[in-house]
Amino acid sequence: MGLITTFDFMILDAIQEHLKCAFLDFLMPLVTLFGEHGIVPVVLALILLAIPKTRKAGIALTIALILQVLVVNLGLKPLVGRIRPYDQNPAVTLLVSPLSDYSFPSGHTSCLFLTAVVFSHRFPKGSLWFYLTAALVGFSRLYLYVHFPTDVLTGAVLGILCGVLGIWLADRLVKWRRSTK
Repeated sequence: MGLITTFDFMILDAIQEHLKCAFLDFLMPLVTLFGEHGIVPVVLALILLAIPKTRKAGIALTIALILQVLVVNLGLKPLVGRIRPYDQNPAVTLLVSPLSDYSFPSGHTSCLFLTAVVFSHRFPKGSLWFYLTAALVGFSRLYLYVHFPTDVLTGAVLGILCGVLGIWLADRLVKWRRSTK
């Protein structure tokens, strides 16, 4: 086991030892649903796209989600092929069903962080709540023992990058569209 994986397990096991309780056992499987298959961010993107005033944010969120799928789900996960923590430590009792894909990076976390970036750009007063929600989803992945801390951290960074790039590309697309009219 490498140094990073040893450090990852130290954090995961500390969470299990010191934070595990009935309330979080109930709450964390619900929190993690915010990132499940990107459904919540996709629905939010569709809502933003449907409202003329927020359409540009909807375009940015859609682009960011596409980038995230390409980079995280289709790119890095199969390329790195990192086994999930519960597969390496079967003594842990899972609170969610075992997953069929790889661990690195966290798709849930990247999806929620890119959403936080786009929503914070469009609705700055809610920034704290958007990022807290994304961080809580990331923590849920650790609590549930389905991701390593480095998976979640990398997912957050990639989500932020996809969000920023989505905003930048949406700005360019809207400017280009206006100039061709």
